[in-house]
Amino acid sequence: MGDIGKLLLVVGLALAVIGAVFVVGSRFGLGHLPGDISVSSGNFSFFFPVVACIVVSIVLTIVINVILRLRQ
Repeated sequence: MGDIGKLLLVVGLALAVIGAVFVVGSRFGLGHLPGDISVSSGNFSFFFPVVACIVVSIVLTIVINVILRLRQ
């Protein structure tokens, strides 16, 4: 049971960090970067943040690599 508890704590902390990134990122315009897809037509609207996804992916890759290298 101790391992499951640790796993739940890590997952919870990861979700909290991701949520904080989204809150802080929206204040700096992370959701509306050039290259994001936005389509509006009548009652339909579609928004897909392609560039924002790429930026978040690059940042998370760097952070995870730094953490893994510090653990060695």
